[in-house]
Amino acid sequence: MTVAPASDTDAVGTASPRPTYLDYAATTPVDPRVADEVLRYMAYEFGNAGSRTHSYGQTAKERVKRAREEVAEVVAAKPDEVVFTSGATESDNLSILGLATHGERTGKQHIISTQIEHKAVLEPLAELQKRGFEVELLPPEPGGWVSPDSVADALRPDTLLVSVMAVNNETGVIQPIQEIASALALHDAFLHVDAAQAFGKLIALLQNPRLDLLAISGHKIGGPKGVGALVTRRRGYKRPPLEPLMFGGGQERGLRPGTLPVALIAGLGLSAQLALAEVDQRAAASETLRDELLAALLPLGAELNGDPERTISSTLNVSIPGVDAEAAIVALKDLVALSNGSACTSRSHEPSHVLVAAGLPPERIDRALRMSWGPATAAIPVEEIVDRLNRLGRS
Repeated sequence: MTVAPASDTDAVGTASPRPTYLDYAATTPVDPRVADEVLRYMAYEFGNAGSRTHSYGQTAKERVKRAREEVAEVVAAKPDEVVFTSGATESDNLSILGLATHGERTGKQHIISTQIEHKAVLEPLAELQKRGFEVELLPPEPGGWVSPDSVADALRPDTLLVSVMAVNNETGVIQPIQEIASALALHDAFLHVDAAQAFGKLIALLQNPRLDLLAISGHKIGGPKGVGALVTRRRGYKRPPLEPLMFGGGQERGLRPGTLPVALIAGLGLSAQLALAEVDQRAAASETLRDELLAALLPLGAELNGDPERTISSTLNVSIPGVDAEAAIVALKDLVALSNGSACTSRSHEPSHVLVAAGLPPERIDRALRMSWGPATAAIPVEEIVDRLNRLGRS
């Protein structure tokens, strides 16, 4: 059972070439091996993992169990610490809002986060502010990363939660998660990490046992949309004291009730397994593409929006002097698919809150382009990109 990638056709059915996809930070193409796995558990092994009276349900249950193991292995967690969700956004919400009752009960209502988090973190934090929690958002350094010292300095006895993303979704800047975890060594605040852009790519970064809550999405690593996980690490024998946001059914230890989407979970599990097995070769290929692209863009005066020494190899955020980002996207649309920021806030005409927080001037923010790639990116049409940007800058 093989799922072939769809091909574009024009109105009369003639095949037409597609632009090179450079928006992996928004979503990734589903790995064909994963698509086969999803289709198998959608069309053939379609049983309900909660059905215990027949082989269909047992097969589904066993695949879900294996997927927990596959996800857990990537972050050195225990399989029963993996809770399946619809994606990182739900996992972030469950982490943050799910701690509210514990915070109110214990009198710990101070939360530390950053100004450069994804909206999936910032908006639940805003909701907790409405409920009386004190949320402290730390600014980044000019290079786009948050200082571990600023986190340590902000800690208080009543700090309930520290929430810092692993890799910024707009700039690709890797946050100093290990150092932040060390700063919390003697504090009992929970550490939540939005790991959507790091899971399956930066293995050691996410295996630190001090990371209590990890939010991941399948569609960022060649898996299907609509599935993700929340890793809830124990401290000793104690799980994070999360309360559910939904009720009914008791699945996922009552934290995320509802019939498990076995096909999607199978896809997430396989995509996690493949990411771990192929991490080195994927990283090497990403670095090659990044170096080639940078070498071509720098002569145009490209300004890197993010410390290049701290940026993941699969994402580049640059501003080209004299080239408006929206105009560049239009000029390049038949050649490459790229963006000027987060897909989750693409309807907003407000400037990027991430680049504003980093202190970049408005004109540089207006020129910011985000390019991101992955395992299926065989090559980038670098010369054509540079030629069009160069002509756009002179016009």
